[in-house]
Amino acid sequence: MFARPFLIAALPLALGGCVSTVASVVTAPVRAVSGAVDLATTSQSEADEKRGRELRQREERVGRLDRRYRNLSEECGEGDQDACLRAREVRRDRDELLASPLDSERDD
Repeated sequence: MFARPFLIAALPLALGGCVSTVASVVTAPVRAVSGAVDLATTSQSEADEKRGRELRQREERVGRLDRRYRNLSEECGEGDQDACLRAREVRRDRDELLASPLDSERDD
């Protein structure tokens, strides 16, 4: 008679561990799928960061080409015909770079 109330009182404690285990097992696939979706998708802030990085790298490259073009133009003005040819090539490369879309724009 004394054992019966004790068992009834102990039953929720024993089942508490089972319930949390069942809840973990039931929610595990949902957590796995949401984690995979997070890995497979790019957030807007990540896309913005990537675009900003590409713009900075492009601006740096354009700046290097501009400096190279100015230096070659000065040499060309001093009579160096080879520098004139190289200056035209550098200017063409810079113009092509400015006309080309960013990598992130190509994906759209």
